[in-house]
Amino acid sequence: MNTLLLGDPSPSLRWRAAVELEGATDDDDDVKAWQGEIAASPAVRSLLGRLAAAAERPQDAGYLLCQLAYLGYRGPELATAVDAIFSQQQPDGSWSLRPDDDRTAGKPSDGPRFVTMQTVVPLRGIAAAGFATDPRAEHAYEWLLRERLHDGSWPSGPKADLGGPGRPGPPEKEYRRLTRGEGCRSATTGAVACLALHPQRSRSDAARIGVDHLLVREIRDESGLGWEVSRLVGLERAMGQLTFYVTVDPAFVLDLASRCGASTDDRQVQALVTWLESRRGPYGLWQHPTHPQLSRWLTFDLETTLRRINRVSLPVDPG
Repeated sequence: MNTLLLGDPSPSLRWRAAVELEGATDDDDDVKAWQGEIAASPAVRSLLGRLAAAAERPQDAGYLLCQLAYLGYRGPELATAVDAIFSQQQPDGSWSLRPDDDRTAGKPSDGPRFVTMQTVVPLRGIAAAGFATDPRAEHAYEWLLRERLHDGSWPSGPKADLGGPGRPGPPEKEYRRLTRGEGCRSATTGAVACLALHPQRSRSDAARIGVDHLLVREIRDESGLGWEVSRLVGLERAMGQLTFYVTVDPAFVLDLASRCGASTDDRQVQALVTWLESRRGPYGLWQHPTHPQLSRWLTFDLETTLRRINRVSLPVDPG
């Protein structure tokens, strides 16, 4: 299976498979050659052009950073884009619902209080680019934790005119409501995706409880398998405000769980692993339900996730 990944046309996939699955080091000749190919690849050059054009749109820039990081690009443009995103951060640590609303100037707003996704998308991009522990990012993480509901899930973002101080917000719409939580599945997925990329917060109670909310859904939607991979490599558009993460992607859920310290000791994690393994096809590959050309990317993604899960699940040697 690794041979198929290492022979893929994408230098990004070859590089990541060599480093993350084969244990290749930075001084390996092939690794160095593939790093150069990544920087010059049409996919990366296109994303960098879009990133420069999105300097004043934190949400767009945030996901472009996720895509570049996923493709293995680590050039100086990432730090420049991160600074541009931080330049539009609000005093409370969040990002504005609209670039031109009153909070941009540090003034209180009588409009919508917040939409969780307006903060989690840029924050995930900042973390993916390697700046999760920047003090400005930590300020955003603290905002995110303050906005949790009492059950540890996140709301989509109640409106000031519907909820407001001292008044409960409206219930989440059925299609994005958590199975056993009061929050929004899309918002909770986005929040956990941010926590999963932080070196310390990924193992926090907030991350663990958030993952539990995502894992409790028993239904497996095979049509959604690999949805996040398809967006990260650019075959599906990353769009939606409240619905940015509304598609349930079992591979993405397991990826988040693995990054937050979940193991197969958890019944729900084991059930999801068993279900995914049952979908593994010939030559050890998973087939992408919509884009057959993404099967190798999906396989790489799931293989790294399963290895991460298995490392956590191994018994500790008392000696």
